[in-house]
Amino acid sequence: FLWNSRGVTSKKMAYQKVNADQRAPGHSQYLDNDDLQATALDLEWDMEKELEEPGFDQFQLDSAEIQNLENPETTDLNLDSIQPATSPKGRFQRLQEESDYVTRYTRSAPKSNPCNFCRLLKILCTAIVLFISGILIGYYAHKKCPSNATSSATLDLQLYQEILETIQAEDIKESFRNLVQLYKSEDDTEISKKIKTHWTALGLEDVQFVNYSVLLNLPGPGASSVTLSSSGQCLHPSGRPCSEEARTRGGQDLLYSYAAYSAKGALEAGVIDVSYGNADDLKRIQKMKNTTNQIALLKLGKWPVLYKLSLLEKAGFGGVLLYVDPCDLPKTANLSYDAFMVSLNPGGDPSTPGYPSVDGSFRQNRANLTSLLVQPVSASLVAKLISSPNSRTKTGVCSPLELPNNDERIVNMQVQTVTKFKTITNVIGYLKGLTSPDRYIIVGSQHHTAPSSYGQEWASSTAVITAFIRALMLGVKKGWRPHRTIVFCSWGGTAFGNIGSYEWGEDFKKVLQRNAVAYVSLHSPIRGNSSLHSMASPSLRQLVIEKSHFNCSRKAKCQESNVSSVQIPGDADYFINHLGVPTVEFTYEDVKTLEGPSFLSEALFPKRTAKIEEMDPFFNLHETITKLTGEVILQIANEPVLPFNALDVALEVQNSLKGDQPNTQLLALASRLRESAELFQSDEMRPANDPKERIPIRVRMLNDILQDMEKNFLVQQVPPGFYRNILYHLDEKTSQFATLLGARERCKLLASNETLQEALSEVLNSINSAQVYFKAGLDVFESVLVGKN
Repeated sequence: FLWNSRGVTSKKMAYQKVNADQRAPGHSQYLDNDDLQATALDLEWDMEKELEEPGFDQFQLDSAEIQNLENPETTDLNLDSIQPATSPKGRFQRLQEESDYVTRYTRSAPKSNPCNFCRLLKILCTAIVLFISGILIGYYAHKKCPSNATSSATLDLQLYQEILETIQAEDIKESFRNLVQLYKSEDDTEISKKIKTHWTALGLEDVQFVNYSVLLNLPGPGASSVTLSSSGQCLHPSGRPCSEEARTRGGQDLLYSYAAYSAKGALEAGVIDVSYGNADDLKRIQKMKNTTNQIALLKLGKWPVLYKLSLLEKAGFGGVLLYVDPCDLPKTANLSYDAFMVSLNPGGDPSTPGYPSVDGSFRQNRANLTSLLVQPVSASLVAKLISSPNSRTKTGVCSPLELPNNDERIVNMQVQTVTKFKTITNVIGYLKGLTSPDRYIIVGSQHHTAPSSYGQEWASSTAVITAFIRALMLGVKKGWRPHRTIVFCSWGGTAFGNIGSYEWGEDFKKVLQRNAVAYVSLHSPIRGNSSLHSMASPSLRQLVIEKSHFNCSRKAKCQESNVSSVQIPGDADYFINHLGVPTVEFTYEDVKTLEGPSFLSEALFPKRTAKIEEMDPFFNLHETITKLTGEVILQIANEPVLPFNALDVALEVQNSLKGDQPNTQLLALASRLRESAELFQSDEMRPANDPKERIPIRVRMLNDILQDMEKNFLVQQVPPGFYRNILYHLDEKTSQFATLLGARERCKLLASNETLQEALSEVLNSINSAQVYFKAGLDVFESVLVGKN
């Protein structure tokens, strides 16, 4: 093997490495090519220094005997007979200088040796044999081993199918029914132990309890009530009379029809119908009536309940009767006598806002989170209040419940709640990643937390996540592991304001900010049975559309419009709004529910086991959700390049700025964001998806950028109940930034537009931050590329 070295006194000197039998001891046969090249350069440098040392004066070179050796890259070099020289770095043979080299060193010609010809012949034959052997080995190795990209992609696809095929509806049904048997537990300890034991038996690693002592707002010793002053009739929130017979018929539902973290006490006042309680409704009512310390009759829906209550509180109301209009529900939903629960907690333990509820934390005294007395009531109670016996006419047309403006109704409402500290338990299990164990795909479900009778959605959620764990661990037993770590979480305290997930997120915030890649929600997989509904962050939308297209059941209508970025209930809240983690959720919905007002899901109705099994008697929908969710998890956890789309984020920003009041500055900034995202996608993402151009360090840098890009869209100030992540809309009917819509609503009640200007500034800074983020990413990659060149 030959190297051309730098010459001494402007002349070129060459060195030839000795044969294998002359190598210095300790030489490693596994040294890679880069190490060989680096070693060669070091040896060249050391040999040049040695040649300049006085010790080399002993050599005398005779230029009379010269042989020619062809050099294909430059000119023909005349090589002298070889005589070994020793270097501290290794053993080398020194070749004669070029023919035009003039030196003060001379050396006598070596004597001829009759064995030289035989030695050269042996070397030539050996070289030919090795050359032919190398060609044959390379040919057959290439023939038997396909390209890494093709084989890896094929094996991953086959493995995904093998894992998903083991998911069966019967197994999910059995798990669901076993969980339901634990429904009447006094607390969530028994359920948590059951989940932990089951996950551990399936082979999940490091399954553990994570407990937090939190402040819960619970029903009082007796049921709340509403008394009609005109007749003196006392009604429970369900609309049934306040009698022992009614209490026994209603069971525990009477106690759990309340608003968690409402103010408690009694209030007798007039009832004012505020409809949905938006800014236009309040502005109209305040012109006609005095709202101070009155009771608002408020419909749930269209806007977040926390936002509407904040408007009512500022308007001076003292109490709220909250209900769901039957006209906003599907005809099949017979909930006229069902009251419900709502939580007024924006998230986490109210006694430790913004920090985890660990031992030693300072506890704030926040027994109630609003000054309003809030009581959820049934539609039948509202019908009795306004003297309207039936909301639907004989023709089937629904007539919305409405209290005439001229009618006066005085009621006495009593809200009974108690606050106490209780332990909330999360169950957390890990499947460690093989190549990137410090990157987490978090999969979250919920489990029952007493006291709460809101009912069987948690069992459906837990059965689905357990079915996927069972299938996944079968693949692990065969020797497979995902590239990234998958964290499975069963959250406690969801009904009270996503307390379990908030506390865990706040506890591990620094770790999650750096390591969380995506959140996959299994909060409530079955809410209906007529349409598959997909929610995804803009960066994950393409992946979800692709998977939905291939995995939908026959009953589902799989249209691209069904994939949206909207606010959703459940434990995804913290990961979306405080960590900026891309999120995805699949659910089955009722088409009529999707067509109705948004935010009706804030009402937690007591669903029975029979209701879940009526919607999905054979648990085929559960199976579809499990497989669809599982395939997305596998792809995010295993793809070398995260399947996130940067350009879709920029397009979502541009679409959100379309409206009646375009802002030219925002539009220009959004256009620059799109240009940067397009460059990033074409220059960095597309080459990285080609295995031939996939350099590990560049892939890691690229994934870090993709993982954190949605963090740029977290804003500080938003109306109550609104997402801090502005990439998510209020609902599927609105396409504008939710924070701007809320600010414009508030401007209708205020004399100035200061709130709107603040919101515009927040949006502008977010878009600018994202544009700078992508541009900086491009600059970093360009610097790395220039450095390597």
